[in-house]
Amino acid sequence: MVMKASLQLKLGQSLTMTPQLQQAIRLLQLSTLDLQQEIQQALESNPMLETSEDDDNQNPESTESESDTAEPTSAEESNPTSESSPDWDESENGPDWSSETDSPDTIPDDLPVDTAWDDIYQSAPASSARNDDENDNDFETRNSPTETLHDHLEWQLNLTPLSERDQAIAHALMDAVDNHGYLTSPLEEIHSGMVEESDEDPLELDEVEAVLHRLQHFDPPGVFARNLQECLLIQLNQLPPDTPWLAQARLVITHYINLLGNRDYAQLLRRSRLKEDQLRDVLALITGLNPRPGDTLDQAEPDYVIPDVIVRKHNERWRVELNPEIAPRIRVNASYASLIKRADSSADNTYLRDQLQEAKWFIKSLQSRNETLLKVATRIVEHQQGFLDHGEEHMKPLILSDIAQAVEMHESTISRVTTQKYMHTPRGIFELKYFFSSHVSTDEGGECSSTAIRAMIKKLIATETPKKPLSDSKIAAMLGEQGIKVARRTVAKYREAMHIPPSNERKRLV
Repeated sequence: MVMKASLQLKLGQSLTMTPQLQQAIRLLQLSTLDLQQEIQQALESNPMLETSEDDDNQNPESTESESDTAEPTSAEESNPTSESSPDWDESENGPDWSSETDSPDTIPDDLPVDTAWDDIYQSAPASSARNDDENDNDFETRNSPTETLHDHLEWQLNLTPLSERDQAIAHALMDAVDNHGYLTSPLEEIHSGMVEESDEDPLELDEVEAVLHRLQHFDPPGVFARNLQECLLIQLNQLPPDTPWLAQARLVITHYINLLGNRDYAQLLRRSRLKEDQLRDVLALITGLNPRPGDTLDQAEPDYVIPDVIVRKHNERWRVELNPEIAPRIRVNASYASLIKRADSSADNTYLRDQLQEAKWFIKSLQSRNETLLKVATRIVEHQQGFLDHGEEHMKPLILSDIAQAVEMHESTISRVTTQKYMHTPRGIFELKYFFSSHVSTDEGGECSSTAIRAMIKKLIATETPKKPLSDSKIAAMLGEQGIKVARRTVAKYREAMHIPPSNERKRLV
């Protein structure tokens, strides 16, 4: 068989992303903290980039005053890097972004080296300088190690006079304590494990119990308990003897804790022989105890959120601004850029030219990110003015395609913008994704946001009678009376999503 070589010409279409567009998309999906790290790395690796400190001596109060009171000019509206952003009232349709800037979905394949220096982008004004003491205190607060429950118990054990034998028992017991402060292994198991290790003078179970009772006096109260009943009794025993209703609380916990857990107050009143007002005082004392004592120490490090955009009301209009604190102002170093010679093809000149090109594309990508973020946030605020004015019950249904059509971008771009980006509003700080929700039909043919329905459910439960809490079916019926069609299982799903227990667990004596 003879193989013959031949040439064939085929036509086809393919989509290719330039490195610059890939960089813009990558910066678009970064959170604020990740973006700050990315900018810092770019400043360290590219000599053509530098931070700008030209306006450090400018009075921040006067700047803020001007941005709040002055009407935005056409130049300001076309440049999202300005501190001011377009505003609107309910009679307006919002700014027409499509005519102001090109869509960040498409970035030019090439940026000329000799672009005018006036076009250099400065991402955000520098933060106002704080004194060194405030910076030091902030660093200590954010970076101080958190003491764990085991560390706290170990510290107390080192201050407790015990023999070497008892010290070994205490460490064995401590190893069996979980993060909530409970002893997870039976004493018999801990005892048998220590007996196998000792050849002489076998260890007795009574010795382990004696050390355990001593450790149960450690802080936090209730630690080293083997179950909830013992945990609550340990805390009651550490209260002053003259504490009101202490004896009755011990009685309820010792003999009727199951009735208390099932909220069977009728049986509890009959068997404890307490009157209703007396049982109410006893339960108040019991509910003041901590069923998970270890949680007071073993807490996760807090997550600090830096908002990307700030929303405030000025002259009855909602204004959307980029947070000036999210990133340092950067620009191209004019001194280094002036060293580039157009006709020189030496290695040094080529290196400088490449670094200049990368610096300009990085600045362009930052500009694209902020333009897109401000566009999306502006449309979200325009759509959700009811929430900003009146609260969650007035949240409107909103999906990604609604914003994508409004700003003429792809839904994937909107998804990247709204992930790990936060908005500071007078009602709190929310992730941009919070403002998106599905809808439920109403009797009038309209739509109600699922977020608004959850707020209504939460409000109904907050105002229910504690002795007769509302069932999911009753809540669904009450929502139906307001014209909102929602099934009982949907109410249960929303209630569980808000971590609200069912009606039988919400029942209270008071």
